[in-house]
Amino acid sequence: MSASLVRATVRAVSKRKMQPTRAALTLTPSAVNKIKQLLKDKPEHVGVKVGVRTRGCNGLSYTLEYTKTKGDSDEEVIQDGVRVLIEKKAQLTLLGTEMCYVEDKLSSEFVFNNPNIKGTCGCGESFNI
Repeated sequence: MSASLVRATVRAVSKRKMQPTRAALTLTPSAVNKIKQLLKDKPEHVGVKVGVRTRGCNGLSYTLEYTKTKGDSDEEVIQDGVRVLIEKKAQLTLLGTEMCYVEDKLSSEFVFNNPNIKGTCGCGESFNI
């Protein structure tokens, strides 16, 4: 299994009109730049893989790992030269989601703005559909 990248937060998106896209996941320019930066020193990895695991107080949590290969059932999103693979278990939960990278004085993390989730826990790491 590949090593984990960084922390990720999930945010419920409400009362925001999302534009339909062909990709299961869209990346903001900050997410694209951060993924490029993370992969620059890892030429053996082809991209990052987003998965979902059962944990946390609210049910599910996203995982983000380096990946060397594309699995048979992985969904592939290529945007601005960045390759993101989505595990089969996470594909339906990510439809229409925007992945962003946010950095401030105290933290830096990938944030998933997901219109499909019904709620998140207080820590922002887990969600329910």
